[in-house]
Amino acid sequence: MTASTPEKQTLGFQTEVKQLLNLMIHSLYSNREIFLRELISNASDACDKLRFTALDNEALYEGDGELKIDISFNKEARTVTISDNGIGMDRQECVDNLGTIARSGTKEFFSHVTGDKAKDSNLIGQFGVGFYSAFIVADKVTVRTRKAGLDAADAVEWESDGSGEFSISRVIKAGRGTEIELHLRAADGDGDDPADFLSGQTLRRVVRQYSDHIGLPIRMAKERWDAEKSVYVQDGELETVNQASALWTRSKNEITDEQYNEFYKAISHEFVDPMAHTHNRVEGRTEYTQLLFIPAKAPFDLYDRQQKRGLKLYVKRVFIMDDAEQLLPGYLRFVRGIIDSADLPLNVSREILQESRDVKAIREGSTKRILSMLEDLAENKKEQYAEFWTNFGSVLKEGAGEDFANQERIAKLLRFASTSTEGDAQTVSLADYVSRLKEGQDKIYYATADNTKAGRNSPHLEVFHAKGIEVLLMTDRVDEWMLSYFSEFEGKELVSVAKGAVDLGALSSEEETKQLDEANKANEDLLGKMKQALADKASDVKVTNRLVDSPSCLVSKDGDVSGHLQRLLKQAGQKAPDSKPVLEINPAHPFIARLKIQDANFDQWCHLLFDQALLAEGGQLEDPSAYVRSVNALLLAGA
Repeated sequence: MTASTPEKQTLGFQTEVKQLLNLMIHSLYSNREIFLRELISNASDACDKLRFTALDNEALYEGDGELKIDISFNKEARTVTISDNGIGMDRQECVDNLGTIARSGTKEFFSHVTGDKAKDSNLIGQFGVGFYSAFIVADKVTVRTRKAGLDAADAVEWESDGSGEFSISRVIKAGRGTEIELHLRAADGDGDDPADFLSGQTLRRVVRQYSDHIGLPIRMAKERWDAEKSVYVQDGELETVNQASALWTRSKNEITDEQYNEFYKAISHEFVDPMAHTHNRVEGRTEYTQLLFIPAKAPFDLYDRQQKRGLKLYVKRVFIMDDAEQLLPGYLRFVRGIIDSADLPLNVSREILQESRDVKAIREGSTKRILSMLEDLAENKKEQYAEFWTNFGSVLKEGAGEDFANQERIAKLLRFASTSTEGDAQTVSLADYVSRLKEGQDKIYYATADNTKAGRNSPHLEVFHAKGIEVLLMTDRVDEWMLSYFSEFEGKELVSVAKGAVDLGALSSEEETKQLDEANKANEDLLGKMKQALADKASDVKVTNRLVDSPSCLVSKDGDVSGHLQRLLKQAGQKAPDSKPVLEINPAHPFIARLKIQDANFDQWCHLLFDQALLAEGGQLEDPSAYVRSVNALLLAGA
């Protein structure tokens, strides 16, 4: 024992852990039984990690290579104990893993807590808490653990009553692995008594319901009915109470939807059923089994790029790693599940995964399988797909710019808001849009904006409204990036209503084109004066045919970044390319008619017109106070 490692030490929980424990102690979970599933899943992971680590160091088995999980209970002491002979933990790992929540998004989670038990239980389900679920039923939890390879005297005991502190001390533990002892809380005034779990029959039922898929034997003491005492008694012999075979290795015909759902909840630490799943054995040049799930809800940290995500990778049923991100492209990072390969080496590393041809085949095959699942949802379960799109649509859009091999399939899955629909919901597919093209229309028109209201009211849409032409409203931050890689659908070019000249093709008559040319000539003097007045802001000033009710609008030149994208880049702290927009004016508007005869304060009126156009498209003024002073001065001068 050293001075830096005291015999017993009391430490405080991370702040977020205190909040989380308080929530669970107050029974936010609608289903208390979930704690047993969580602790069994953790025990299974610990055994998987030992199996993988021991590939390079078989001595870690310490002569006991039969991995298992045991469950016992003591009615007199009111305890339930879950133990495993997996990898175990050392002292620092106990502090790190049991005293803090490492998963990102913690603060975001707590910002959504409402105080409504039903709603908050769903939030916790999206967040995932694992070990801490023990405090649903326990008022004290004792963890005894020894990491494989350490001496018996280097074992650790961690203990807490969930009130804000935990103690940690050194103990002697002969066997490796972890033992979690739950001291069940007393019955409360509402009749909620965790003593239900002091029953072999109850524990067996919960194991079979939630953890039957675990590929390790989960053992309990055999029980027989004592007719004289009218109770079950234990005879000391242990029996396996689950099937103890990995779910994905079984035939699909033998597995129920409920078993698939419980397997998903176990590997994802979710508390709601998945939206869809696929289970296949792929044979050929590369052999592997895939069991993939599409979640029903998005986690809070879905957009945290530093958060590791991926599938669980097994090789010949030996666990290799938890988050093998190489097995799926980034835009499918919301998918959960496992891949069990028959071809990869057991000592495979992340570096090998990046270069392996087998991994590339698995990645391509799994991607196609997931896209098939989404296509089935979109075609046959439209309400479910709408829910999926609400949760994961902006992530799937990344695929249109990343995955060129599957771009056409992804494009058919995209959904947008549109001027043909009401509200903010993104429900219109590109195929829907194409089916409604007006006669002579050969382009797909879109507008980017911060929100659908701003998009619908944009001056750029006025001529489209007048002619009854549908425009897609793109309001996700990823849209501008996606459109730089994705430019056509079924031979129809995607065209921004805010870039370049308005090209309505056959929808524009020769008379309208002629009128535009004549208007530009008739206003040459005005345009020249306005260009001079706005030389520091606008690259050009033109007469437009895109405006009906507004006096002006700003348009980006073809090849330049849009004003919307410039704002997004600045908000992200990135430097936006230097470019000046084109100011387009509506010569029929009274403002422009007044400007033609305005000599006094002409430059000031031009700047006001430009600033109004900038505000109308959702832009920000560089100097709002100067704008206010200018408006006041012009109003007073007019008075």
